[in-house]
Amino acid sequence: MLTLNYRDSRPIYGQIKDGLRRMIVSGALEPGEKLPSIRAMAVDLAINPNTIQRAYAELEAEGFIYSVPGKGSYTAHGGGAARRPAPDPARERELIRRLRDAVAELRYLGLKDSEIIALMDESGVGQ
Repeated sequence: MLTLNYRDSRPIYGQIKDGLRRMIVSGALEPGEKLPSIRAMAVDLAINPNTIQRAYAELEAEGFIYSVPGKGSYTAHGGGAARRPAPDPARERELIRRLRDAVAELRYLGLKDSEIIALMDESGVGQ
């Protein structure tokens, strides 16, 4: 499911949070899918459960997951406004910066704007 890179400058909880977010956004984790328990993931990754708890808490605060007391944590349903992640201006700015960098590099490599837009359409961007 997730792998950790101990040479990465990001904290471990951040790697877990980013990895789970990526899996949710890409569809690797279906809406409503149950996530591993905090203890199970901590054992699988051989890390402190508090680290998993922090990643889950931040993902829940951002609207990517929700928890049901006594049942566990689940991926949120991304389409509806009730479950849409709360906007994070700093994250939005960072993603826009990265998108601009990627578009600039694709243009440098010779792709036309129409080809870049087609790629975005294929990935479901803007839907």
